Amino acid sequence: MYMPVYPAFFLSDNMTKTNAVRFLESKKIDFTLHNYEVSEDDLSGETVAKKINADPDSVFKTLVARNDKEEIFVFCIPVTAELDLKKAAKACLQKKIDMLKVSELLEKTGYIRGGCSPIGMKKAYPVFFEESALLFDRIYLSGGARGIQIHIAPLVLAEIIQATFSDLI
Repeated sequence: MYMPVYPAFFLSDNMTKTNAVRFLESKKIDFTLHNYEVSEDDLSGETVAKKINADPDSVFKTLVARNDKEEIFVFCIPVTAELDLKKAAKACLQKKIDMLKVSELLEKTGYIRGGCSPIGMKKAYPVFFEESALLFDRIYLSGGARGIQIHIAPLVLAEIIQATFSDLI
């Protein structure tokens, strides 16, 4: 079930203010929040896209990887795609990277599976967006908790989190 869209300036007291939302507000960035009901049985991005009535290619998931030196890298790709680890390694100038285990996600990023956002992580890791994000005026990505999507201009987002656009899929 789709819930209302909230402009950034209208957050009720009962609405979750995540690190991602607080970060964007602190930078006075234009974004909107889209809330949806979460089903623990299906956290897929395609389901999220349906619930918020969005083009699935404009909804991005956040994936976290690391190299053999334990350095962390963040990748944002459409929910309809799979990360190509070789292309991702090339984008971040590494020989090889591997996906972070889900059990390590909270410790490293401050976020859980299904609610991981490239915005407001515990540390500022290098972030790479699939270049197809540039095809959209605004994209959706996790707002830092399950049930919250941020709708934002990809170029604005890339500038404030110092992200790079690359071929990742």
